[in-house]
Amino acid sequence: MIELIRKKIIDKRILILGFGREGESSYKFLRTHFTSLDITISDKNSEIKNKINDSNTKFITGEKYLDNLNDFDIIFKSPGISFNHLTYEVKRNKITSQTDIFLDFFSKQIIGITGTKGKSTTSSLIYHILKLTSDKVVLVGNIGIPPFDIFPEISFDTKVVFELSSHQLEYITKGPYIAILLNLFQEHLDFYKSYKDYQLSKFNITLFQNESDNFIYNADDKLLNIIISDKKLKRNIFECTLSQSQSIGCMVNNDKILFFDGVTTSAIIDLKAERFLKGEHNIRNIMAAVCACKLSGVSDSKIAEGIATFKGLEHRMEYVGEFSSIHFYNDSIATIPEATIEAVKTLKNVGTLILGGFDRGIDYNYFLKFISESEIRNVILIGSAGKRMFEGLKLFDNNNKNIMQVDSLESAVKIAKERTKPYDICLLSPAAASYDMFKNFEERGLVYKKLVRDDI
Repeated sequence: MIELIRKKIIDKRILILGFGREGESSYKFLRTHFTSLDITISDKNSEIKNKINDSNTKFITGEKYLDNLNDFDIIFKSPGISFNHLTYEVKRNKITSQTDIFLDFFSKQIIGITGTKGKSTTSSLIYHILKLTSDKVVLVGNIGIPPFDIFPEISFDTKVVFELSSHQLEYITKGPYIAILLNLFQEHLDFYKSYKDYQLSKFNITLFQNESDNFIYNADDKLLNIIISDKKLKRNIFECTLSQSQSIGCMVNNDKILFFDGVTTSAIIDLKAERFLKGEHNIRNIMAAVCACKLSGVSDSKIAEGIATFKGLEHRMEYVGEFSSIHFYNDSIATIPEATIEAVKTLKNVGTLILGGFDRGIDYNYFLKFISESEIRNVILIGSAGKRMFEGLKLFDNNNKNIMQVDSLESAVKIAKERTKPYDICLLSPAAASYDMFKNFEERGLVYKKLVRDDI
């Protein structure tokens, strides 16, 4: 891979665009392997200059850090940088990234996972199962590990489980050997010009695959079926469905997850058996993981063992604890309505729901109808999205509900402790982003758990 990069960057003007986690990783990698390379780092934050003392490194910072990008030959773009508001077009052939380079070099070893929701859980589950059979497995990508960081650990037979965001997929030129697309919902509308642009970024995970590659998708998702039909994909396709099916892939029949390879059908797990991953959405995540692991040569018994022992991830319908006989759950990952609906359906006995956060213009009408028709007694709303939800809920008959708008998560938890009936659930599942009050959904979840536990 080093030689591939050398050929790509030799005698070129190099820019690292964005100096967050991945930008720093890119700089460290390039400087380690190319000590005399001239590198320019561009970031809005001027304080990054204090991190590096190197005569071969220059900086562009401040409000105009996105100006004149075409002055450079190679741009290592960080995933979080949006070109949405640029007044000029950046030439496509100038843009690369860690994801692009890694896929170009290691594609046959990569299981790539994307989707609006479920990709972290599915990626971690696949990694967990594969680790039961071999130590030569790494987990990278949107999960929080830049791929360049684990380059020294990779040999020719290492399996790479790669969680891929829409931002990471936007400028790739090659797809993974196994690609998973879990679902598509409205998300990141503050980053893309349209929902269609967001969909196309996600779909890059399979558009750049070869005919010998494998594509796993949720066959119950109508939007995915429409796009797949339009693209006329020519590769090995594996469908995941909650219904009986004759297609190659995973299905549910008689409360069992079955895998059909085109010839034989094998029963992988009994859904009545105890497992940590609850809810219909997690059944879909499990089916995608089953397909990927079967393609990777894992036995049915090891797949079943992995599913049974995987404990899930933080901030995803996570049980926090009990306070005055009230059960508190943290689902801070739920930044879209569909995720909150799944959480309410799965947990069932939700007496208090905390909603709201940063408003990205998502359509909440169908979601508010669902909330109004639910058995939830208390709805507590925060942030700008919460304000819009509060106004929207007025259009429905909510005589059986206490609907409250507050100015902070702290106030929301305080009221929840006062209003929630004993043995009911208080659920934080915001259906909105966190950026108005918190750094990210993880911080929001951690603050919520601390507020709950302060009195436990």
